[in-house]
Amino acid sequence: MEIYPNVHHIPGVTANPYLLIDPTGLILIDAGLPGSEKKILKYISGLGFEPNDLKQIIITHADFDHVGGLAALKKASGARVYASATEAAAMASGHPSRAMRPPNAMLKLVFKLMTRFGKTSKVQTDELLSDGQILPILGGLQVLETSGHTPGHISLFSPSTGILFPGDSIVSERGRLYSSRQAVTWDRQKADESTRRQAGLGVTIVCPGHGPVVKDARDKFPIT
Repeated sequence: MEIYPNVHHIPGVTANPYLLIDPTGLILIDAGLPGSEKKILKYISGLGFEPNDLKQIIITHADFDHVGGLAALKKASGARVYASATEAAAMASGHPSRAMRPPNAMLKLVFKLMTRFGKTSKVQTDELLSDGQILPILGGLQVLETSGHTPGHISLFSPSTGILFPGDSIVSERGRLYSSRQAVTWDRQKADESTRRQAGLGVTIVCPGHGPVVKDARDKFPIT
């Protein structure tokens, strides 16, 4: 689904992946759960592209629902993988970058099952990203350090289009935006600081990792 010229949300994948169409090739932001590579490659094919047209995969953080399809996508396309140093180390180990701290017994069981059945293949990152870096995509895509949900979480912001890709640092629900959910937040204070930082960017479109895309987003950020 095209949400802005050359910016697509790939539907039907847990942890929303986004596809950017650039003259140099295709760029994917996040890779969904294990097995999601099938839907992602099918979507790419539906646009008239081949797997090897996918040139870059940018990972916001190393949770299994964002990197599950990464190894298969890299193998199928030969794309280069980009991530922060902390999350890259986690992906190389095949584990998340932080331990979950569930607040109750039910969530503890859920996270235990996720850990058991949501294992991901180890993947090496080709290029490390850092805060303030500008990628030559969408008129200049800024890398933002937005730790809190995970230690090395990054977001991506395009000032020329007003589009923000916050990963899980911000989620959407019923047209509103919320900071990282407490049950899956590594550091609450850092998460709220990251939300405030992103709220001050003048964002118009938010493309979150979970929940629908939010347009006219300027006044829909949470107060933290």
